[in-house]
Amino acid sequence: MTAMKNRLIIALALGSSLCAALQAQTPVTPTAMGAITTPQAPAATAPTPAPTSSTAMLPGPLPAQPNAGAGLPVMFGSQMFSGRFGSVTFTGFNPDYTLATGDRVLVRLWGAVTHESTQLVDPQGNIFIPNVGPVKVAGVRNGELNQSVETTIKRVFRANVGVYATLEAAQPVKVYVTGFVRAPGLYGGLSSDSVLYYLDKAGGIDTERGSYLSVDVMRNGKLRSRLNLYNFLLKGQIEQMQLQDGDTVVIAARKHTVTVQGEAQNAYRFELAEARIKAADLLAMASPTPNATHINIVRSIGPEKRSEYHPLAKANEVMVEAGDEVTLTADKFPSTIQVRIDGAHQGERTFILPYGARLKDVIERINPAPQANMDALQLYRRSVAQRQKENLDATLRGLEAAALTGRSATNEEATLRKSESEMIMQFIERAKTIQPKGQVVLSSKEAAAETLMEDGDVVRLPERSNVVSVSGEVLFPNTMVYTPNAAAADYVELVGGFTQRADRNKLLILKTNGTIDTNGGTPSPGDEIMVFPKVETKWVEVARGITSVLYQLAVSAGVLNGSIAAK
Repeated sequence: MTAMKNRLIIALALGSSLCAALQAQTPVTPTAMGAITTPQAPAATAPTPAPTSSTAMLPGPLPAQPNAGAGLPVMFGSQMFSGRFGSVTFTGFNPDYTLATGDRVLVRLWGAVTHESTQLVDPQGNIFIPNVGPVKVAGVRNGELNQSVETTIKRVFRANVGVYATLEAAQPVKVYVTGFVRAPGLYGGLSSDSVLYYLDKAGGIDTERGSYLSVDVMRNGKLRSRLNLYNFLLKGQIEQMQLQDGDTVVIAARKHTVTVQGEAQNAYRFELAEARIKAADLLAMASPTPNATHINIVRSIGPEKRSEYHPLAKANEVMVEAGDEVTLTADKFPSTIQVRIDGAHQGERTFILPYGARLKDVIERINPAPQANMDALQLYRRSVAQRQKENLDATLRGLEAAALTGRSATNEEATLRKSESEMIMQFIERAKTIQPKGQVVLSSKEAAAETLMEDGDVVRLPERSNVVSVSGEVLFPNTMVYTPNAAAADYVELVGGFTQRADRNKLLILKTNGTIDTNGGTPSPGDEIMVFPKVETKWVEVARGITSVLYQLAVSAGVLNGSIAAK
């Protein structure tokens, strides 16, 4: 049993080496194929930088993206309240701020009289300046404070006195926040702080119940102002108001909602002031992407659901109602496709062809270099690479299930199976990193010429070669000059013959055009001979799975065999 375990270890190690060898082969140009990449070693984790003073004040992670969850998009406006407003007070100059009791005013006099002091606005609304007396400042706009103080002072000092007065700090206040917020309560701040500051302190508006269109500021039981937070989010407009002790911010119940998904830059749930609005008004908030062409509306009418489909050009004629589900779609049809040319080609590398063009249309425009081998033309396709990857992943899942679910009759067998399972899991993880090339095998010139091209296809024109490569379970893997009429076994003998671990019945010849010869026939110039290892294990399912994975890796995850005619 120990010998069997060692043979399996060797087979798995050789399989991993085969993965590495396949990755080392000349890949399709990454720019052209898009998804074809060579696995890289994981980058070292960068050390976490020490938080700066600006980042330290941020209370937590950024808000969720519109479609972060599995359900409906998040509510538009909910991204505002994550602690960003509540962590910073507003102490900047607000010319419309009205001075009130408790504010502090810095006063400077120079010239014939010199004086500097910070004056507190008393309960009568005055500040006191020596030799001048009380100066009324309560109710004065911040932008007019200096002029108002200067006018009063110059009634006493008529000449040779300069005056400078400025608001040093706004008044500390306490404001009630109630209604449909997450944490109603009494919150402290400055009178110059915005309503957003106090809402953020209260945890923000309840995303399932609160309104973003009706934020009321009450003073002495009367409505002082009503804010629409969508104007702030979409236009940056918000009323600057002075809050006082005892003011109350009330969040009303949410009104109507509509869900927007699909080709929209703002794919959120939106609150509507009215139960029925024009689709154009909704799109003004949702901001369709340039790809959007149509609007799909699903309405719930009693127990029924009805669908409507309209072009965006008619959005001004379509009405959206509360509860509708709106999806912006991109109905595009291809009129041209783009094909990339790689290899021994002289001329432009990108062809723009009409939709429905065939490979023969590409061949007519190719200007091959003198060393080009037109008989070995290669075609790579993203959709084929995707299917190859899916096939490989399915095989790996089957191998994983076989390795982890097998039963053991004895403790010794269980220990061996556990060790093998660990090695198989490592092999599976490495195999998952292999990215297929997506090669379409062009085995027949006549059928290949009629192959329909797809957008993003890559046609590679290889150079002529006079060498044959031998790899895998041979003593000295090498590349040799092509010998006419020499069989695959002859090349194997030239590199020292098979190793003891070689499976002589599993010898592949990989042709330059993507075809595979499993009969050990006669290689052609540019071909590669690959000798596979034996996979010996007690468990048939595991052996079959490993062999299947090795074959798929050898041919880049299941190359599409057979001629590809028009499809």
